[in-house]
Amino acid sequence: MSARRPIPGARRAIVLGMAVVAAGLLLWAGVSTALVVSTLEDTERTWLAEHLLPRLPLLLLTMLAMLGLAAWAAGQLWRRGFSSADALLEDAQVLLTTDVERELVPRGTPAQRGLAQAFNELVRQRRRLREDMALQVREASQHVEQERNRLAALMSELKQSVVVCNLDGRILLYNSQARQQFRALSSGPSVADGADVIGLGRSIYSVLDRHLVAHALERAQDRLLRGDARPAAQFVTTTLSAQMLRVHLTPVQSGPQGGAPVIDGFVLMVDNITRDFEQESTRDQQLNEMMESQRAALGNLQAAVEVLDYGDIDTATRERFLAVIREEALRMGDRVAAWSQRSARDMGTRWPLEEMHGADLVTVAQRRLAAQPGLRVSADEVDAEVWLKVDSYSLLLALVYLADRLVSEHEVRQFWLRLRPAGTRAQLDLVWMGQSMSTETVMSWEMDNMRVGDEGASTLTVRDVVQRHGGEFWFERERVRHQAFFRFLLPCAEAPVRPAAGTAPVAFVHSQSRPEYYDFDLFAASGAGAGAGALDEMRLIDLAYTVFDTETTGLNPSEGDEILQIGAARVVNGKLLRQESFEQLVDPQRSIPAASIPIHGIQPEMVKGQPTIERVLPAFHAFARDTVLVAHNAAFDLRFLQIKESLTGLRFDHPVLDTLLLSAVVHPHQDSHRLEAIAERFQITVIGRHTALGDAMVTAEVFLRLIPLLADKGIHTLGQARQAQQQSYFARLKY
Repeated sequence: MSARRPIPGARRAIVLGMAVVAAGLLLWAGVSTALVVSTLEDTERTWLAEHLLPRLPLLLLTMLAMLGLAAWAAGQLWRRGFSSADALLEDAQVLLTTDVERELVPRGTPAQRGLAQAFNELVRQRRRLREDMALQVREASQHVEQERNRLAALMSELKQSVVVCNLDGRILLYNSQARQQFRALSSGPSVADGADVIGLGRSIYSVLDRHLVAHALERAQDRLLRGDARPAAQFVTTTLSAQMLRVHLTPVQSGPQGGAPVIDGFVLMVDNITRDFEQESTRDQQLNEMMESQRAALGNLQAAVEVLDYGDIDTATRERFLAVIREEALRMGDRVAAWSQRSARDMGTRWPLEEMHGADLVTVAQRRLAAQPGLRVSADEVDAEVWLKVDSYSLLLALVYLADRLVSEHEVRQFWLRLRPAGTRAQLDLVWMGQSMSTETVMSWEMDNMRVGDEGASTLTVRDVVQRHGGEFWFERERVRHQAFFRFLLPCAEAPVRPAAGTAPVAFVHSQSRPEYYDFDLFAASGAGAGAGALDEMRLIDLAYTVFDTETTGLNPSEGDEILQIGAARVVNGKLLRQESFEQLVDPQRSIPAASIPIHGIQPEMVKGQPTIERVLPAFHAFARDTVLVAHNAAFDLRFLQIKESLTGLRFDHPVLDTLLLSAVVHPHQDSHRLEAIAERFQITVIGRHTALGDAMVTAEVFLRLIPLLADKGIHTLGQARQAQQQSYFARLKY
C-alpha cells in the first residue's frame, strides 16, 4: 500500500492561516462599508443599492479568487521555507541518532541550503573521528579476538549439544549440534527450516520441564555452598516425541557477593540416550529369553536323569552318577533362576541414575516438605555414610505427593525422615504418627498419577518411581512406637574417594562446538516472558521481537485471498538474528492470479506440494512465542492471520508494532512512508523485495533504526510506542 499523502500538519496550518486572513478581510470590508454608508445621503444610498447590489456576487467571486491565489502562494512559501526546514530537521535527527552515514540534500531557502552544507561538513568530521576510534578499538581488542577464535576452534571439536541460559531460562548461547538435536525432537509438524524450538532469547522451558531444571539448579546451588569444586547436577527427561535426554547442568557464577557465590545462569550439556536405553533394554530382554530357554532345557535334563533310575546300571555307580548330575542340574537351575529374576527386574527399568549423598537427599526432601503450609519435618537416624543412586527429582516428587495425601486425607502435620543402610541397598522412610492404612489404599496411592497441591497431575506414579530405581516400596506400622511409615528400598552407590590433603583438584575444561549463536548481554535481561501488561512497561530495547511479512494472492482476505508465503526474523537485545529465521511457502489451495505473480514472483508450480496454512501457522505461532510482532502495515498481514484463527485453533494475541505507523510518528513531515522510502532514508540495502523473508529482514532493520528515534521523542517503552502509533493518520485504515 502506498503511504504517500499530503502532510496533515502543513495542510491544517495553511487552512487555518487562510481562514484567519479571510475572516480579517471580511471584517475589514464590513466595517469599512458600514462607515462609508453612514456618511452618505439617502439619494446616494439609493444609487449604491441600485448599481452595486446586483454586482455583489461578482465582487465575492473576485475576493474568493484572490483568497485562493493567496492560499496557493502561502502553500508554496510553506513548502519552500518551513516544510523544507522540518524535513531537513528530521533528516538531521536520523544522522544524529542512528548510525546512518549519508549527507543531507540541500533544499529550501539559500540559508537552509547553507545550513545543510555546514551540517554535512560536521557529518564528515564525525565520520573521520569514528574511523579513528574504530581503528583504536580494533587494535585494543585484537588480543581478545584471537582468544575468542582459539576458543571457537577448540569448541568446534565437541559433538555434544550445549545450551547456555540465564536464570530466567532465556537462551544466551547454543551450538549447531543443539539446534539440530532439538529440531529433531520437536513434536510439531515438520515445516520449514524456521520451525526451530530453540533460539536466542527464547525460553529453554519450551523444551525442558521447568521443575526439573529448577531442581537440578537447587542441587547445584547446595553443592556450591558446600565448596564443591564441581557443583554440577544432572537429570534425565523424556520429550513429547518419546526421546530420552540426559542433561548435565553446571551453574554460571558471577562472583561472590557478601561472602556467598551468586549464580546468574547455567550451562546445559544434552545427550540423547534413547538408542542406548533401547539397546540395553533389548539386551536384557534377550538375556531373559535365553535364561528362560535354558530353564526349560534343564528341566528336560532333570527328567531324563530320573528316567535313568530304571536302567541296568550298577546300583552304587548309578546312584553316585545320578547324585552328581542332579546336584549340578539343581545348582545350574538356581543360578539361571537368579539371573532370570534379576534380568526381569531390571528389564525396562534401567533409568539412568545419578550418585548422590544420602544426607543431601534427606536435606532437600526436608526443605521441600517443610515448604508445605503448616508442616513440621525433621530428620531422624540419617546415616552419613550412605550414598545412593537415584533419580532425585522423581523420588522427591513421590515423597511430597505421599505427604500431601497424608495431610489432606488423614490430617497429618508432622513427619520424620529416616535413611539407613540395608545390605547393598538403603531404606528411605517417610514416618508419621497415626493409624494404619489398608492395603487397598496403599495400592491406590501407589498407582495414581502423582499430584501435589494445585499443580497439574504428573505422568508418573509412585510405582513408576520405584521401578525406575529397581527398588521396592511398602507401608509398615511400628506398634511399639505408635508410628507408621512408607519405605523406599533404593540402590546404593560407592562413596567417592576423597583426594589426599594438599592435593589440588583436577580442573576439567568443557569445550563446546563453535558457538554460532550467542548473546551474553542477555545475562542481565529478565522478564521477557512477562504478561502483556508487564510488557507495556518494558523498554523497547529489552524486548524480543518477531518481524514478519506475508505474500498473498491478493489484497482481500475476506473475499478469498490466501497466504502464499510467510517469512520472519527475530530481533533480540537490539540485534537482528539473521541465522534465526522462518521462511515457508504455503499451498493456497486456490489459483494464483496472474496479475499478482510479477509482484511476488511465486509461480503456481512453486507452491505445489507445499504444506497448507493449517500446518504452517502452528509452526509460525511457535516461532513467535513470547515475542512482540512487528510488521510494515501490520493491519494487512494480521488480518490474514486472524481469519485463520478459527481454522487452526490459535490466537495471535501478541502485542503488535507497525513500522509504517512508527515512521509517521518520528517523521511526520516526510512525503512517503513506504518501506522502500524509509529504507532509503536509513541507507538500508533492500535485497529480496516482495519476498516474505526479504521484506521481513528490511522491516527489522528499519525497526532497529526507529528505536533510538522514538527514544529521542520520549518514547521508551512498548506501551508508549503502541499509544503513539495509534495517534497516526494511517492507524485509522481498516481491512
